[in-house]
Amino acid sequence: MSVPTLPAAPRDSGDAWVFGQDGSKFWGRFGAAGLLVCDEARGVLLQHRAAWSHHGGTWGLPGGARHDGESATHAALREANEEAGVPAAALRVIGESVFDKGFWSYTTVIAEVIEHFDAVISDPESIALEWVHPADVELRPLHPGFAAAWPALRLRLPGAAAG
Repeated sequence: MSVPTLPAAPRDSGDAWVFGQDGSKFWGRFGAAGLLVCDEARGVLLQHRAAWSHHGGTWGLPGGARHDGESATHAALREANEEAGVPAAALRVIGESVFDKGFWSYTTVIAEVIEHFDAVISDPESIALEWVHPADVELRPLHPGFAAAWPALRLRLPGAAAG
């Protein structure tokens, strides 16, 4: 898969909670997406979530709510740029993993670094950004959704980065 060009984001923000019949809640009226960025030399990019955010204080992926009509890949790239300064042009998208509840979905877009960049905290949703060796990811307090998905996601990392 190649990196798509990023057109202007759709106007309609999906920033809202979606509630399941069992009372569970998920962020993103049109679903959500996150970006699993892998650099063979540095590991995977993790975001330490601000205390005020849902599951605050945990580590996860840059990501967030999709806009109406926005593809998961575009949403993941947009959110990672907004939250961590990740430039889409420095990545090659290599796959997706979808968690689908029927009424809501979360797509993890997997990308490898093809041009070095430094991640920077660029909005208040992050308190830290760190490159973490895949073998050390589970040593951190992870966002519950990411913790559940990580074992399968790790197997999809390219080459030596899977650790």
